[in-house]
Amino acid sequence: GQPIEVILDRTPFYGESGGQIGDKGTIRTDTGVIDIDDTFRPTPDLFVHRGTVAEGFVKVGEAARTDIDASRRQAIRRNHTATHLLHRALRIVLGEETHQAGSLVAPDRLRFDFTSLESMTPDQVRRVAEIVNTEIARNTPVTTEIKAYADAVEGGAMALFGEKYGDTVRVVQIPGFSTELCGGTHVRSTGDIGPFVVVAEGSVAAGVRRIEALTGDAAIERMLTQQRLVEDLARDLRVTWSEVPGAVSAIQEK
Repeated sequence: GQPIEVILDRTPFYGESGGQIGDKGTIRTDTGVIDIDDTFRPTPDLFVHRGTVAEGFVKVGEAARTDIDASRRQAIRRNHTATHLLHRALRIVLGEETHQAGSLVAPDRLRFDFTSLESMTPDQVRRVAEIVNTEIARNTPVTTEIKAYADAVEGGAMALFGEKYGDTVRVVQIPGFSTELCGGTHVRSTGDIGPFVVVAEGSVAAGVRRIEALTGDAAIERMLTQQRLVEDLARDLRVTWSEVPGAVSAIQEK
């Protein structure tokens, strides 16, 4: 039951950075088990695992086995790669002057802030979603490469908001579409993301707007819920699903 922070000589846990939240999981030793609720990086090279002693006891110097919550990590990977696709799609639709202004990559959703003086039209939001889903359907392999910072930037890699880069950097590329500097976790191919659904677009500050979206299981659940809602409405109105807007307008007229 004791709260604890653990530092290991090496770890597969991802420490919160660049908008991606930290991993959860367990650390086991010969004498105890620790449930890890968060992993963070107070400095670029230091990973701290925060959790609670769930069984027995632990002590400094023990050998440990680490296990990440794999399904949670996979959901985060889907949302992180989708964020890169979304960033590029926004620049295609709104113009190359559009830049990232913040992000959140969580297992249940993604949030992306970007610079824009005007709100997006419904057609622009739809177009962005279409571009992202088209890239997902292409199932392009996602590649990573370690390069010198100067070489990466010269090669067209885009630096992400809020990140501090050293002399060497990791380049995440979706060939033919996106190249960014990023230390986060990503899917092996874009098809692993599954469906991409935009759920909100709005203003968060002067000149900054925000898109929230879902991928994978969360996107599927939302689409099925919306389908069931439309079908229930159609049945109650005694029309086909495509006639629901017209039926609602007729009721409003009355």
